[in-house]
Amino acid sequence: MLVLSRKKNESIVINDDITIVVVEIRGDKVRLGVEAPKEVPVHRREVYDAIKRAGDESGSPSEGSESSRD
Repeated sequence: MLVLSRKKNESIVINDDITIVVVEIRGDKVRLGVEAPKEVPVHRREVYDAIKRAGDESGSPSEGSESSRD
């Protein structure tokens, strides 16, 4: 695992088309913004796990994103 330190408004770029931005740091919580192509699903881990479980139960994986992106 690559571990990086970032401050508010600093970002990380993945594969030229995905950007992770530190939007806010408050106490022990960090808010991240994700800019990615619409065809790339982006989920919180617990949502991803639930989608994967639902796909395993139905026999086909689900697609989509947690929230709409502009």
